[in-house]
Amino acid sequence: MFSHVVPSTAESLGDFRYEKEFMKTILVAESGDDWLGEFDGVQTVDPRDYLASPDPKSRGRTRVFNLSRSYAYQSMGYYVSLLAEARGERPMPDVTTIQDLSGSSAVRLIPQHLEELIENSFKGLTGDEFVLSVYFGQNLAKKYDRLARELFNLFQAPLLQFKFARRSKWRLRRASAISLGAVPLNHRDFVAEAAAKHFARGVSSRPKRKSMRYDMAILHNPDEGDLAPSDEAALKKLVKAAAAEGINAELITRSDSGRLLEFDALFIRETTAVNHHTYRIARRAEAAGMVVIDDPVSILRCTNKVYLAELMTRAKVPTPQTTIVHRRNADELAKTLSYPCVLKRPDSAFSQGVVKAANADELQARLAEFFEDSELVIAQAYMRTDFDWRIGVMDGRAMFACKYHMARGHWQIAKHGTDVKSKPKFGKCETFPVETAPRKAVAVAVKAANLIGNGLYGVDVKEVDGHFYVIEVNDNPNLDSGIEDAVLREELYRRIMESFARRIEATKS
Repeated sequence: MFSHVVPSTAESLGDFRYEKEFMKTILVAESGDDWLGEFDGVQTVDPRDYLASPDPKSRGRTRVFNLSRSYAYQSMGYYVSLLAEARGERPMPDVTTIQDLSGSSAVRLIPQHLEELIENSFKGLTGDEFVLSVYFGQNLAKKYDRLARELFNLFQAPLLQFKFARRSKWRLRRASAISLGAVPLNHRDFVAEAAAKHFARGVSSRPKRKSMRYDMAILHNPDEGDLAPSDEAALKKLVKAAAAEGINAELITRSDSGRLLEFDALFIRETTAVNHHTYRIARRAEAAGMVVIDDPVSILRCTNKVYLAELMTRAKVPTPQTTIVHRRNADELAKTLSYPCVLKRPDSAFSQGVVKAANADELQARLAEFFEDSELVIAQAYMRTDFDWRIGVMDGRAMFACKYHMARGHWQIAKHGTDVKSKPKFGKCETFPVETAPRKAVAVAVKAANLIGNGLYGVDVKEVDGHFYVIEVNDNPNLDSGIEDAVLREELYRRIMESFARRIEATKS
């Protein structure tokens, strides 16, 4: 168990001294590839020397920039990344990225937003083929800065080359990690400058208190507005609470994901989804040995209502009567379901992708819409209540209990307008001490959360005639100032950061 000392005030924090292990940076390159030069705080090592001389004290605190001449399977470069991972270090590229960059795998990993950016970036080109080089997240042409950064965040390798072709539209045809030897002579000064900037960011320019032992990235999206899991005030409280636990927390966005290796932990405070950068960033952080909440498994399990329905049923957790609908059973179910009923897209969130069908005709119309995006749809019995209980659970224990009331004149806690630009309307919220919340609601919520993992979850529970039913488990529960923290106040954030500190400490032992 990690023992810690919590200062009584922020001012007294400076009186405590921890021995912080600073991040070590190793650049692995062939002895003949010495044109890149030397950088402050960076140790250059030949691949053979790196493989032959492991550092037993480097676990979790060493970044390894692998610039070997080949990343082919069982090559020297492949083994550098493989053994770096085995040693608990953080290689770039890691083995997963090496595999993604082999063959045609990379082409299938391009998300839709990046396809649109590719098209917009190259729309002025006259030819039908284009090669883009990305060096430490940068390209020689400023107009491709955003595209270069996005590609670097997706495929994290120091030196990358992307080949695009146009038929009806621009598409990525091939992606590869390249060696120092493959860099054209007229690009080398730029590469050296890009490397210097990248390594300088690793040696943080912001002043650090001697009390800080660990570094945490808090991923958020300022553009989410009212739908963000944490408001600005709550984010500030999280940063403050982290400092009290000896953790230097920094707010980052998706564009900063290339800096992940600088941190010991990742706390996701942006709405998560599987086919989304939040899941990819969580996977990358977990592969690097970081403590991650929301972890990738929790995201996978919680964001899919089909999985949750099956999991709760098998564990005998009480839920509304639930049916998994597909095209073959839809007609028959329309005759047997009770109305009104609730239909949910498997990846619905914030009451979006959740509709109510009043009769069989409306059911069929809604199913036709949903089947365009998913082979399966969830149908649940409609339970009319004035509010849902939201029980916040972390490390297997309840931390807060809220009543989320339905939006005025609506059957859900959030009422979304037909105009995509209109702000959603929410019902009022009440927060109670966990001890005064219904004991059965808390118990069933904790049981449901523990089926997912030991991260941070928000479990929605409905109360009908003294019985409690789990509606869903959310991997990314709201933590908003004045709502979820209304009872515990700063203590809520301290407990979260205390859990992070214990987890990080466990990875170092």
